[in-house]
Amino acid sequence: MMDDRSRTLLKTLVEHYIADGQPVGSRALSKVSGLDLSPATIRNVMADLEEAGFVASPHTSAGRIPTPRGYRLFVDKLLTMRPLEAHQLGAMEEALHGLPSSQIIANASQLLSSLTHFAGVVVAPRRASSRIRQIEFLALSEKRILLIIVTTDGDVQNRILNTDKAYSPSELVSAANYLNQNYVGLDFDQIRQRLTLEIQQLRDDIKPLMTLALEAGDQALSENATPYVISGEKNLLDVEELSSNMKRLRELFDLFDQRSSLMRLLDVSNRADGVQIFIGGESGIAPLDECSVIAAPYQVNGQVVGSVGVIGPTRMAYERVIPIVDITARLLSSALSHQSDS
Repeated sequence: MMDDRSRTLLKTLVEHYIADGQPVGSRALSKVSGLDLSPATIRNVMADLEEAGFVASPHTSAGRIPTPRGYRLFVDKLLTMRPLEAHQLGAMEEALHGLPSSQIIANASQLLSSLTHFAGVVVAPRRASSRIRQIEFLALSEKRILLIIVTTDGDVQNRILNTDKAYSPSELVSAANYLNQNYVGLDFDQIRQRLTLEIQQLRDDIKPLMTLALEAGDQALSENATPYVISGEKNLLDVEELSSNMKRLRELFDLFDQRSSLMRLLDVSNRADGVQIFIGGESGIAPLDECSVIAAPYQVNGQVVGSVGVIGPTRMAYERVIPIVDITARLLSSALSHQSDS
């Protein structure tokens, strides 16, 4: 349990560090905390907070900085929210109304980025499952095959299959013909259900290829069915804590390109009620160890269909960013629901 004095000093330290990015010393805390405590007493409290894992001492300074655990306590128990001003709310609302849904989603991502100066992301509503018009197999090398999927809405997806055995051109044509004759017009869920029943009837040498094609095709279309829009990634180049580690920054940009890990994290917020905050390693995604992700679900006509979020450094103005994410999710829900009713 932490006493009120320790809470006040931790809150002051986190706010001070977020504001100027410099380790906070005992003398500075004694001036700005509002507590009538000597620097020596504050040093003792800081030592206790450091021992408990809430603050840390960088080697280059006598001052202290918050740890992810310190940020978590600050966000959960000590944070004083800063509501948006009326003119900001009006500008946000105007940017998200009376447009096609794809433009509303793009604008929401840009809003999150421009208001926070970090990366803004919006997971778009899932599209209806794509149905298959045609499937082809093309041999690239002895055990590498290109799977080509054409959907009924004209989308083309390619996936490389690595097989345990080599397939002749005639075997690949035979497998493609079987799929095209029996499964055109179905989505991959329907194909899986039918193929599970019928796979016993297939030749043993074709079964592994069919299984690989099913898994790869399903993944290709499901990724394509749930796109997300990200804006302002380059803002993170201006964040000193992130830009000083180029290896980690490259990993972070690879994460934005790869998308699947970030999608899983944002999907968690779809199942949650209200704003979710992942600080540092809480995300379980290594490139985000020095970042925080603030995300919230949004709805269309009462049904959760996606999420919005901001990705930035752990040293961010949570009291400002959390309301921005929350309000953007609410305004996006309203704009898309209004559009679907009109």
